[in-house]
Amino acid sequence: MEAPMTHSESQAFRAAWAAACKVEASMMIIPSNYIFLVGPISFSGPYCQPNIVFQLDGTIIAPTSSKVWGKGLLQWLEFTKLRGITIQGKGVIDGRGSVWWQDAPFDDPVDDEIELIVPLNSTVEKNLSAPVRSQLGRIMPSIKPTALRFYGSFNVTVTGITIQSSPQCHLKFDNCMGVLVHDLSVSSPGDSPNTDGIHLQNSKDILIHSSNLACGDDCVSIQTGCSNIYIHNVNCGPGHGISIGSLGKDSTKACVSNITVRDITMQNTMNGVRIKTWQGGSGSVQGVLFSNIQVSEVQIPIVIDQYYCDKRTCKNQTSAVALSGINYERIRGTYTVKPVHFACSDSLPCLDVTLTAIQLKPQQEKYHMYDPFCWQTFGELRTPTIPPIDCLQIGKPSNNGVQSDHDIC
Repeated sequence: MEAPMTHSESQAFRAAWAAACKVEASMMIIPSNYIFLVGPISFSGPYCQPNIVFQLDGTIIAPTSSKVWGKGLLQWLEFTKLRGITIQGKGVIDGRGSVWWQDAPFDDPVDDEIELIVPLNSTVEKNLSAPVRSQLGRIMPSIKPTALRFYGSFNVTVTGITIQSSPQCHLKFDNCMGVLVHDLSVSSPGDSPNTDGIHLQNSKDILIHSSNLACGDDCVSIQTGCSNIYIHNVNCGPGHGISIGSLGKDSTKACVSNITVRDITMQNTMNGVRIKTWQGGSGSVQGVLFSNIQVSEVQIPIVIDQYYCDKRTCKNQTSAVALSGINYERIRGTYTVKPVHFACSDSLPCLDVTLTAIQLKPQQEKYHMYDPFCWQTFGELRTPTIPPIDCLQIGKPSNNGVQSDHDIC
């Protein structure tokens, strides 16, 4: 086996980026058949030249030494304030998240002080894939990093790569405009906590397609400030489905609009397509289409929850994020708990919810399943549904709540 290099690969990555940053349309190459151990790093603008390509064909792994992370960091690999940045290739970003998920003591299988580059298929590579065991009794910090984050960037492309075992979210876009993600693979166990596949926040004009997302939380999470999002031809599972929200926590204002999710397969997920908001929030979600969603053994395929609460109890509040123009069409397959759950606000009911060609059947007829549930949900049944969703209230409420001007997006 070739001996590992003892110089810092993080430093080498920084030097390569500094050189690439100076040249328009340059390429930074991470070669195949090698593993690179890289600590937390930021590839930053705003003074970089545009259209840099990060060619990832090898494997980048995260350190599992607590002293590398200190008290915890929000991200591991970060790209900030760039114009035209592409990450492409057939390589792997491996967050080695099991030491974070278990909150168990751990130690590196290699020396804490050494960041290394080794050939794939070596003895070290085999050791890296083995469970990490404690020798020194250290525990990972409570703040778990996102594996790959883009912030404040324009014209971002991520394609071909695999992101696996992230300590928390796998891929995040925050304050970005013009994003293309395709042929991406996300892979983490279904019981890995808070490991969203793709997390979108304050970002616009996003296209995600032709990808496989397996994780322990939402396959795609769409948060406040997102508009013009188009997601299609994605396989989701395991995971919690594709979600808008949660929105409006701690009485905040949330604005989401023009979201299309179509041609999706979901297998063994907690939810299918979901919108979740907290009581007490403001703003709106409007113009949403969920179309041609094939579900298999999904607990609840269609969910609106305006009483979302991740604590034991949450106080009832009258204000809410307003939901309108939510369209469901051709959602078919099997469920294991309940086909539809619409729990909308008393003060601001859900408006213009339309259902077309919904065909959902229990995974096993002999087990008792819950009937569709609707509360303060108004709209239209454009075709008969299986099962009948008779609880949807047709038309509009007679006394529709109206938000004040500062609540409207």
